[in-house]
Amino acid sequence: MTTLASGTDSLTRDALTVLQPGFTGTTAPDWLLRRLSEGLASVGLFGRNITSPEQLAALTARLRQERDDVLVAVDEEGGDVTRLEVHTGSSFPGNHALGAVDDVELTRNVALELGRRLAQCGVNLDWAPSADVNSNPGNPVIGVRSFGADPELVARHTAAYVTGLQSAGVAACTKHFPGHGDTAVDSHHALPRIDVDHRVLRERDLAPFRAAIDAGTKAVMSAHILVPALDPDRPATLSRRILTDLLRGELGYDGLIVTDGMEMRAIAGTYGIERGSVLAIAAGADAICVGGGLADDETVRRLRDALVGAVRAGELPEERLADAAARVRALARWAASAPSCAAGPADEEIGLRAARRALRITGGETFTPLTEPPYVAALTPAANIAVGDETPWGVAAELARLLPGTRTGSFSGEDAGRAALEAAGDRRVVAVVRDEHRHPWMSSALDTLLAARPDTIVVEMGVPQAAPRALLHIATHGAARVCGRAAAEVIAGV
Repeated sequence: MTTLASGTDSLTRDALTVLQPGFTGTTAPDWLLRRLSEGLASVGLFGRNITSPEQLAALTARLRQERDDVLVAVDEEGGDVTRLEVHTGSSFPGNHALGAVDDVELTRNVALELGRRLAQCGVNLDWAPSADVNSNPGNPVIGVRSFGADPELVARHTAAYVTGLQSAGVAACTKHFPGHGDTAVDSHHALPRIDVDHRVLRERDLAPFRAAIDAGTKAVMSAHILVPALDPDRPATLSRRILTDLLRGELGYDGLIVTDGMEMRAIAGTYGIERGSVLAIAAGADAICVGGGLADDETVRRLRDALVGAVRAGELPEERLADAAARVRALARWAASAPSCAAGPADEEIGLRAARRALRITGGETFTPLTEPPYVAALTPAANIAVGDETPWGVAAELARLLPGTRTGSFSGEDAGRAALEAAGDRRVVAVVRDEHRHPWMSSALDTLLAARPDTIVVEMGVPQAAPRALLHIATHGAARVCGRAAAEVIAGV
């Protein structure tokens, strides 16, 4: 049974309860276990905490020895953003691939299987799905994490994903409210501003969140974005107009509101994490996500003390903090007792089947599959922070499995095309790109490759916005491991 350390007053317990901190290492540190005994109710896991399903299951079991109803959260979107398979690439295609297929039953079943695997490892809160409508093709942070640019498509797949995930006993956290799809700035680095009128906002960006609420999403994550049409002064995470008046009032949402990571520069660089956390709870948020970068006991202490101090100074109503803590505990109770199909039959191949269906092939009718090992030139952009540098992507590993002797190299910058040609020698070139339309150097490199070697095969693993111009162009709609395998199968004629 859960026990709270004696001497911990209710105000301090509530302040700890609303935090969702992270930690370093693959075992629970003593400070984290102590905080769980003092009232901490949630723990966030990242790729650095996970090495295998067995290790993860042991870790979550240890957390529950200290607090049996602890919420264990992870950012597992599948596709490009995976923590469960951070070192290998995901077994599931991401949202953009599912949107390209546009089969809501497939989306529901993919989310169900992903949720089943999370539940088996003891994870009961997933910071997913992304319900953002990717209306700005140049968006640097959403892209293939979105189901697409059509609000109705995004809405129906968001609802299906929520339903599937929660059928496995894992709470969904639909994000990033009120919609991060029209940004040109990554909120990890700065505060994005979305200039859109009320009509567009309601018809486009809010539609998927309405669908998620109707589907019963247990949590919603706020966005660190400034939307002047809703609040000209405060970003959504810190805005009462957006979190309380709009999300709670107008949309009728009554579940948990979680902030995006408070260390992101959009908040940390303008308000600081302590002040930002106080303002977020005051605005209507219930849980403070922190730990992607600041993952230690000192961070937990600082945020706890900031919340307690704000209440005692009259800056944060004690009732608001108590209400936020109550919502965290309510979700913890649901997660601890939710019926789960985690022990049911697994569908190990559903992710690969979905990835195959998501392929869009131009020129395939005249293409002769390769029989000799090629040279894979990965034209590599800087990694999205949400994705991370450590997650492998591309088709080289899968082509090497199908065509032993395949070689590969990574190239970027203005000389990428020439360097790739020199490295390839006489081998057939497979050029792998990610969001060609956002990177002029990448487009130039492809021009160089195609001019010198017209038989170059192009695999686009981002948003396929640029017009195909290769004899064989494969759009995978994501860079998950299974997306690379599906493309490699086409190239090798499997």
